[in-house]
Amino acid sequence: MDLHQLVGDSARRDGDALAVSGPTGELRYRELDLLSGRLAHRLAELGVGAGDRVVIWADKSAETVAAMQAVLRLGAAYVPVNAATPVERVRLILTDCAARALCVDTPRAQEVPLLGTELGWLDLARPQTGTPSRPAGPVHADDLAFILYTSGSTGTPKGVCISHANARAFVDWAVDELKATAADRFANHAPFAFDLSVLDLFAAFAVGASVHLVPPDLAYAPARLTDFLHERRISVWYSVPTALILMLRDGGLLDRPAPTDLRAVLFAGEPFPIDHLRALAGWTPARLLNLYGPTETNVCTFHEVRPSDLERDRPVPIGRAASGDTVRVETADGAPAAPGQEGELVVEGPTVMLGYWGRPRPAGPYRTGDIVRQLADGTIEFLGRRDHTVKVRGNRVDLGEVETVLCAHPGVEQAAVVVAGSGPESRLVAFAVPVPDDVPTVLSVKRHCARRLPPYMIIDELRLVAHLPRTDNGKIDRLALTRATSAADDAAPTD
Repeated sequence: MDLHQLVGDSARRDGDALAVSGPTGELRYRELDLLSGRLAHRLAELGVGAGDRVVIWADKSAETVAAMQAVLRLGAAYVPVNAATPVERVRLILTDCAARALCVDTPRAQEVPLLGTELGWLDLARPQTGTPSRPAGPVHADDLAFILYTSGSTGTPKGVCISHANARAFVDWAVDELKATAADRFANHAPFAFDLSVLDLFAAFAVGASVHLVPPDLAYAPARLTDFLHERRISVWYSVPTALILMLRDGGLLDRPAPTDLRAVLFAGEPFPIDHLRALAGWTPARLLNLYGPTETNVCTFHEVRPSDLERDRPVPIGRAASGDTVRVETADGAPAAPGQEGELVVEGPTVMLGYWGRPRPAGPYRTGDIVRQLADGTIEFLGRRDHTVKVRGNRVDLGEVETVLCAHPGVEQAAVVVAGSGPESRLVAFAVPVPDDVPTVLSVKRHCARRLPPYMIIDELRLVAHLPRTDNGKIDRLALTRATSAADDAAPTD
């Protein structure tokens, strides 16, 4: 079954059930199915057909969800782009994926002329009329369903291609693991361009449950997130740990009894500091599940938090294989790692991506670049990254891409970026060697980044230096920069 059929089947079972509740309104299943059909008709008029790509550049809303469904209905693939993404990056993605059409909301409609494209486009906020398009013919398991663009070290974002079979393997596993039913109320905290949203949307649609979209302005507003959890009577919550930590620390979450509707709290994207996890576990009897996996595999391992885990002094394990995948730990020479020995996590199975858009399909298993070790009980523990891809407040950031953009600034000769702090306090610190007689200002650098990078990749601090430290082999000594950042933080006055 393809992803689009999930909504149609739920509409036939109970068309009056709530499907999506968003900042601008809500849609019942019958309404969602009808609107997606009408949008599909409009897209077909723009020339969209099976195998095409459609970029969706819009805020989260019920209409945006309908647009995603409309694209799938035509046998095409949707490419979600966050509303805050700058025009230059949107233009790059449109070109890279050879998009056939563009869907926007009204604020973005005013920026379409700045894209300099002749692509057909439609405004999702306008009333949609006309005869709904029927779903396309049979969709094959390996047909492309969506492309999620992630940070790339070359300065160009990489398009992770996910097939219907990739997504369904994960969604079907999640539905079974959660024992999801039509009575569930899923929260959608993640942006649609983030792979966490796949569970929120499609697991809900698979069982005829409702999904409640967290507006972007609430995403890291702790008190309002806590209100959202209670007022919407959420039963399944899924987010990065940073959001939950803010709710625990600053949102008054612990000051109110845990809602009786809440039965599962899922988190992914970054390690969950154990002290905060203990507080969460003491507040709610709901299941706590740590889900792990890069965008290229979605969730390939998971671990349900046990009482004994809370006695640890480090984050809980990432667990065992999920979604029908097979995982193993390999040493640098490709040999199986012994229990307790560090190695790289390697994944193969139904959730592993088709490949990166525009590149040859990779052969063999996916090498995550994550350094892990297998514990005596068979569970896997995450230790760190092999490369310089990091997580900042739950968002995946390739430091190389940020550095490439920084070096494109006319006043920057060389640059290196490190992460300082952790969890909600994590931030990007840039060290830059200025061009002689053209010292850049912090404001000019941030404006430069804002035109090329999404908000979560814009540097938080800029430190101008005469030169960058180097290791013996001539590479930038990132450890030295990290230590310098930590030393500066330690020396900073406190209240």
